Amino acid sequence: MALCLGQVFSKARTFRPKRRFEPGTQRFELYKKAQASLKSGLDLRKVVQLPEGESLNDWIAVHVVDFFNRINLIYGTVSEYCTERTCPIMSGGQRYEYRWQDGEDYKKPTKLPALKYMTLLMDWIESLINDEDIFPTRVYLFPRTSSRCARRS
Repeated sequence: MALCLGQVFSKARTFRPKRRFEPGTQRFELYKKAQASLKSGLDLRKVVQLPEGESLNDWIAVHVVDFFNRINLIYGTVSEYCTERTCPIMSGGQRYEYRWQDGEDYKKPTKLPALKYMTLLMDWIESLINDEDIFPTRVYLFPRTSSRCARRS
């Protein structure tokens, strides 16, 4: 069964286009280095090594955003086939069940269909990535800690 790209990338779906790094910025240059290092071979220690003279926070931010974009792409292609009927719970096999709690709309851990859980999770992660207090786009402005980054259930 082939996916129609128009359906996967439709703005009506929960899939969102990649967050892009502005060409000419330091983050864009780090992104290019990260992409080049991923294509350089299988030595994972070299792939994730901080380039000399670069900020660790910026390097980590570039990889977090890139990882989110890749997971979001996979999520976008799978979400059409995972409905409330076909995926009634968010689970990790038969032994693990994930429940959503955000302290706002879901005050206690709540069983949700996988698609709803993933939609909430992707929205939450995207809100963190787009929060200038957590992932500033200007160089060297990372906060020391953030209460919004609390682990979700």
